[in-house]
Amino acid sequence: MNKQPFQFKQFSVDQTGCAMKINTDGVLLGVTTNADNPTTILDIGTGTGVIALMLAQRFIEAKIDAVEIDADASRTAERNFKASSFADRLDVYPFSFETYFDQFPENKYDLIVSNPPFYISSLKSPGAKKTLAKHTDVDFFEKLIKCIANHLSANGFCWLILPVTLTDVIIELGANLSLYPQKVINVHSFTHSEAHRVIICFGFSKVLVQITKFTIYKSVGVYSEEYQKSLQPYFIPF
Repeated sequence: MNKQPFQFKQFSVDQTGCAMKINTDGVLLGVTTNADNPTTILDIGTGTGVIALMLAQRFIEAKIDAVEIDADASRTAERNFKASSFADRLDVYPFSFETYFDQFPENKYDLIVSNPPFYISSLKSPGAKKTLAKHTDVDFFEKLIKCIANHLSANGFCWLILPVTLTDVIIELGANLSLYPQKVINVHSFTHSEAHRVIICFGFSKVLVQITKFTIYKSVGVYSEEYQKSLQPYFIPF
């Protein structure tokens, strides 16, 4: 039985056919991503389309393209886009980012975001869709960072959410292509717990990196004020 769509303040998200459901990683990337009035945005691996929809709500002048390799998920994202008030600014393409850029080699973006698969060399999950959605190898990130470097506008930014263990690898891959960290947000479940995710903003300028901390919970089952304030424009309970 299909569950009811996840209702946000300005849009809803049907998750039918998507192996990767709406999760904290995705919405955190959606709220922390920032850019200077971007007019073109690309969401790589859009899944349900939730991050693209969040960015469409915030950046009201932006045209947003989204790519999703899983055919069922891409159809779901397309339905979510068409059902939203931002439909005229959202498009989804049902193939890999490599295929997308092969078809649109001239496309450049002011903002690129991705909540990528990240279980490098780990045990594959039993479900084929989840395997596709959550598992990858180092060569995937080499291709991803290369495509981002080639299709990010000169003053553009790329935002990624990653496990802590992948951070150094991705920063090194970026540096090889003149993409450098601009901001780093260490994500913690609780104030005194170790960071379990890192959100990194990349750009082409070498700058003094701004490092901050984001805490999700105040106590078990209770969201922090920071989390609630960040999600307030989107989540109905906040």
